Amino acid sequence: MAVHTIHKISSEGIGYSLADLSDVRHVFAAAVPRRGTTLREQADDALRIIETVNGAHGSLGSIVHQAVFVADASLIDECRQIMHEFYGPDLPATSYIPQRPCEGRLLAIEALGMGRKRGEAEIERISEQLVIVRHNGIAWVHAAYILPQTDSTGAYEQAASAFGQLRALLAGANVRVEQIVRTWLYLGGILAGEGTTQRYKELNRARSDFYEGLAFLDGRLPPGHPRPVYPASTGIGAEGRGISMGAIALVTERPDIVAVPLENPRQTAAYNYAGSYSPKSPKFSRAMALSCGDYATIFISGTASITHSETRHPGDPAAQTHETLDNIAALIAEENLAHHGLPGLGTSLDGLGLARVYVKRQEDYARIRAVCEERLGELPTIYALADVCRPELLVEIEGMALSHKAPSPQPRDKAPQGTASKKAKVKSQK
Repeated sequence: MAVHTIHKISSEGIGYSLADLSDVRHVFAAAVPRRGTTLREQADDALRIIETVNGAHGSLGSIVHQAVFVADASLIDECRQIMHEFYGPDLPATSYIPQRPCEGRLLAIEALGMGRKRGEAEIERISEQLVIVRHNGIAWVHAAYILPQTDSTGAYEQAASAFGQLRALLAGANVRVEQIVRTWLYLGGILAGEGTTQRYKELNRARSDFYEGLAFLDGRLPPGHPRPVYPASTGIGAEGRGISMGAIALVTERPDIVAVPLENPRQTAAYNYAGSYSPKSPKFSRAMALSCGDYATIFISGTASITHSETRHPGDPAAQTHETLDNIAALIAEENLAHHGLPGLGTSLDGLGLARVYVKRQEDYARIRAVCEERLGELPTIYALADVCRPELLVEIEGMALSHKAPSPQPRDKAPQGTASKKAKVKSQK
């Protein structure tokens, strides 16, 4: 079982966690504005929170990836301008997501900072869409806010175009699609009908077609690992009728870096769903574990109140939240990690470094948050309004877990030969 080495603080709209894995420090921050009425005032407050946290616990200028949740898509252009002004040349890869923060603010920000405890990681900022972090022979490639280049409003055409843009963006940095470990797919009108089908089903069809023939993580998998293999992913609703994407890829030549897609013992693999859910099943793994010796990072896909392939607790947001967290706990547990060939690297909900909670209905927010705070404690968490991929699902949760294998117990010194018999002799003489 892994040991927990994450320090977490969360209160009054400020949440952050720190984790040192090997010589790399991870800083996760979630910021909801505490003051201000205009977008600029609220954005300034949230950004100052992140700057303060990162300056105190990471290193200034080390934010590499952020997600900005906005109350309305019409605010994105102004929000982008604010981000450019604030960060300047240190702008992270930034996604702008039209999902209203549940707290009623105009925006909320989730940020990831990475740096080394001794010296700095090398950060290459190619654009606001692409940032690469290099350390110890590993390159983390953060791609954000990938948009389709098409006039079509059809989900299949939009998704196919966006996937093509993602491929081109990565190729410009000599990164292949097959090296992706985590994706985010934000689809406007996810449950809306489209012709005789549904927009989410059309997204799944486009993803299946795009992934056809791709050997994900070839060379990173344990020997003999079965295929198919797919990245961890979240497919979630957003305002409007558009689509945007984000991704993280891993590039390394180190033979000790192993990628292991995780499936959940409580759930059917999504790519094995029956055709009644989608003619072409959702192609993603429930999580992706990346191990390096005694350390692991686990990207947890969007998870909901589903066991096997059936929705549980329809109409009950609190029960759905508990079921969702039970699924995540089972997914990252030691028993499941050992089953997937990573003994000692399992963890619990305490091992989470951050989470996102997607809430379908504003009226359920308080009940869902209460369950999350009870189960997750102090954890940087974003709560955003978003439609989930089934009409009866009221909540979806994703996150990232970090684990460190407990050191092997040291054998006790053996007693010198004859000691036991001498003790027995002394005792007998008393």
